[in-house]
Order: sequence, then structure tokens, then C-alpha cells
Amino acid sequence: MSAASGPGIDVADYRDVWVFVEQHEGEAAPVSWELLAKGRELADETGESLVALVVGDGVAHLAEEAVARGADRALLADDPVFEPYRADPYGEQFRALVEARKPSIVLIGGTHTGRDFAGRVAVPAHAGLTADCTELAVDEEGLLLASRPTFGGSAMATIKCPAHRPQMATVRAGVFDAGEPAEPTENAADAVESVEVVVAEEDTLSTVLERVVGGVVDITDADVIVAGGAGCEGDVTPLVELAEALGGEVAATRAAVEEGWVEPARQVGQTGKTVRPQLYIAAGISGAVQHLEGMNGSDVVVAVNTDPNAPIFEHADYGIVGDLHEVLPALTAMVREKQEVAA
Repeated sequence: MSAASGPGIDVADYRDVWVFVEQHEGEAAPVSWELLAKGRELADETGESLVALVVGDGVAHLAEEAVARGADRALLADDPVFEPYRADPYGEQFRALVEARKPSIVLIGGTHTGRDFAGRVAVPAHAGLTADCTELAVDEEGLLLASRPTFGGSAMATIKCPAHRPQMATVRAGVFDAGEPAEPTENAADAVESVEVVVAEEDTLSTVLERVVGGVVDITDADVIVAGGAGCEGDVTPLVELAEALGGEVAATRAAVEEGWVEPARQVGQTGKTVRPQLYIAAGISGAVQHLEGMNGSDVVVAVNTDPNAPIFEHADYGIVGDLHEVLPALTAMVREKQEVAA
């Protein structure tokens, strides 16, 4: 491959798969470990190294954990200027490393943080950036195949960048398995390289006055989800009550969200969130492909629908043919009864 992405840039000079380890207050975002696991697969296929990039203040432990989880090495930019997160210092540090080290593939979580600064790296670096990916692979030439929903979720587009480096992608949380947690070994620190911090506080353009956590729920972290579709017919109270009893979260199909019954942040599917809960209860959901794409990684699926021929039953571990407005309250009562006995 000899095509160039800019003056004097040869794509053959670019190697390795990088994964950005997003963190807040020293705790890694779950999508970081999901991407690291997928990055390991891609790096093995291309015969390149997997490199974790950790940026923050006092986050050496995350760099060591990244190595324990499969990274060949980790690059650590550790400085108070990076805490709390701001797009300008993060973007400038990342861009400098990309231009100096020349990675072939760069994966970033499709979170608010990832989406915020990815473009700040891609544009000045003349990189190819594909946003909100749900599938990743490499072809026989080692090119990244980044797939994402398009046309409102009715189709999938696969994008590759043969003439641009690095090949960058932001990836939706929950689409890959993070694997098992791993404790750093005694030698993990040997694979961590502290890099020069190229930004200073006086050069940043923004100041964080206050950071407020909360407001919008992240259903991708839920172990139990009770989701509703068109069968709710505007009444989501049974979903809410069962979710509360199980200690879970409420989710919905695109149809239920568009009707205004459930907030957009709780939409599951190709145009919403991808979730991997231990238990997914699909109530009044027919089972359209677009919705299934967002929940088919669930450990156990329970479907409730009045139509015995609904496609959702083909993807469920357990099925109940019935009206969700009758079935869910009965399940809620059973759960609460058992909780009272256990107490």
C-alpha cells in the first residue's frame, strides 16, 4: 500500500492497533475494556501490536491493567492538566502522539467523551474517522472494516480508508464482550511507557467550573433490563414497576421512543444503545431486526407478547404468550413476594 493521505505521508509507515482507555476520576469506562478485547483480535489478525493509550492524572494503574488485559504495551500521559476531562488538552495530546507514533488503527469509545475529541484528532491528522460503529473487522490487506447503521437503521454501511491513516473509529458501547477482569502482574509496569505531556494548563482554552454527574441514565451498564415496544400502547407503568422490583432499568424500541412513551436515552437497537444485560425482558416487542441488533448479546431473554408467532420468540430463552399489562404485574408481585420472604 503506497497511497498517501497527505503531503509526504505513506500509509506503509503506519503500524499497530491503538485503543484509547477512557477514564473518569481514575475509573475506566467499560467500553475501554470492550475495545481492548476487540483490538486484541484485530492486532492478532494484522500481525501488529496492541497499544493502549491512557490519559489522565494518577492513572498508571489503568495502564498496567490494560497490559494485564492483553495490550502489548501502554502509553501513559499522566498530568493534572488532564483531570477533569477537557477536549482541548486531550485532543492535542492524542494528536501529537498519533503524528509521532503513526498507528494504523485507532479505536475510541463512542461515548460523550470519545465523540467530543475524536474529531479534534482526525481532522488535523488527515485521518479517516468512522463514527458510531457496531462491527469491526480487517480485510486480507489489513484494512479496517468499520460497520455502522445507516438509513435510520434499515441498512449497515461498511467503511474502509485505504488512503488515510490512522484508520479511526468510535465504537458504540456494549457491542463487544470485555472479557474477564485481570489483575496486573508484577511485570506489567515494564510494558508501560510514560510519554511527554505536550500541553500545559496555561495553554488550554477551557476551565471546568463544576462537574455534575447524573441526569441521563446509561442503560448499557444495567444487569437487568425491562424493555417495551408498541404493545405498551402508551402505558409503561408495568415496565417501570417490574424494573424497580428487579433492580433494573427500563428500555424501549424505537417505536415506543418515537411515540414519546420512553426517553431517547433508553432506546435499544441499531439506532439506539447496544446492551448486554444478564436478563432482558422484552414486553410487547415484535422482534424487528433493528431492535434485535441492540440486545442479542443478552445472557437470558424473556419475551412477552400476545402474538404467539411474533419473531421475538425465536430469539428468547423463555416466552410468555399474553398481554404485558397482565403478565408484568403478575411477575412484579411474584418478585416482591419472594423478596419479602427472603427478608
